[in-house]
Amino acid sequence: MKRILLSLSFIICHFSFSVAQTTFSVMTLNVDGLPGKFLLFDINPDGPLSAGSERISQYIASKDCDIVSMQECFNYRWEIWSRLFAGYEHDEWTGGLDSETHQLDYFHLQNERFPCDGLNSAWKKEVKSTAYERVAHKQNFGKFSHEFDDIITKGFRRHEFTLADGTEIVVYNTHFDASSERDEQLGNDVKDREARLAQWQQLREHVMTHLDSRPVILTGDFNSYYNRDDIMAAFIQPIEATGRATVSDVWIEKCRGGVYPQLGDERDADEVLDKILYVNPVGGMAVKPVSVTLDVAGYQYDNQPMGDHYPLIATFTVDKDKTTGIENGQWSMVNGQSESWYDLQGRRITPINSDLSPLKKGLYIQNGHKIIAK
Repeated sequence: MKRILLSLSFIICHFSFSVAQTTFSVMTLNVDGLPGKFLLFDINPDGPLSAGSERISQYIASKDCDIVSMQECFNYRWEIWSRLFAGYEHDEWTGGLDSETHQLDYFHLQNERFPCDGLNSAWKKEVKSTAYERVAHKQNFGKFSHEFDDIITKGFRRHEFTLADGTEIVVYNTHFDASSERDEQLGNDVKDREARLAQWQQLREHVMTHLDSRPVILTGDFNSYYNRDDIMAAFIQPIEATGRATVSDVWIEKCRGGVYPQLGDERDADEVLDKILYVNPVGGMAVKPVSVTLDVAGYQYDNQPMGDHYPLIATFTVDKDKTTGIENGQWSMVNGQSESWYDLQGRRITPINSDLSPLKKGLYIQNGHKIIAK
């Protein structure tokens, strides 16, 4: 559940364009709200605790985001909410790690599981949550080891939001299983990775079961790196293979030119465990990221980070007159040569057929457009 904060430089990636559109902002932040001690364990001795959680609340309020997804909002929820009551609504708090309010069976601690998920969402009062669902992960690993993931009821929350101008979007907030750096170095993180992949798959199935014409934003502490966890195979590629939607990660799109790291490669030093992805339904309304910021510089107090994660903030636009931009097409020719085509991992495709049709049916990228090849 805990991760050591990496030393990262300030990251901001920006792209803008001028069309009559709705604009909204989303923040995801692990607020590091675990208690310093739990039973005999020192689980968060250097966490923000009460005073630090109030500073985090003040920070969140100052960023003025339309929607905020928080993880590890456990024992200091009043402090986290303290500066948000004036401008925000929030969903349910499911409790903290507290042996006083949760009766422990000390003779069967191996079976203990707190009902809390640590998730909380906040949204501006002019934004309306019209539907809400809380779902527990089907698979976790680690009770009193491997980051204590199985001692709480981790999962995801789904909100249907209506923005101030009437635009409807869906936002997920989630927290996946973690791995310790020691277990990773020793190769002892197999069960952790298996649990995360199962969680990616469960999230994918839930998204696609409920997919309609509204765009979907996925936020949270995914505890995943692209080079370590096969997010492409577990989440992105299966969704795009249905032909019903496209998927993108705002950091990948705005900071890496749409090219995903390869599984097994050395990790990109700028990648963090927190992510904001979005799913645009084919034929439905589409969102497009304008900017994404990992606010390293702003999330400081007394020259120290306020918590063990930095806020990730994305701004989106919704073009109500356009859908996802997916086109049904064949290979085309420019000056007698085929235009450049790429697969969804950014690898250039070279056609060898005489008619220049794709070798396989599927989703490709050509001249910045996602195209379904038949």
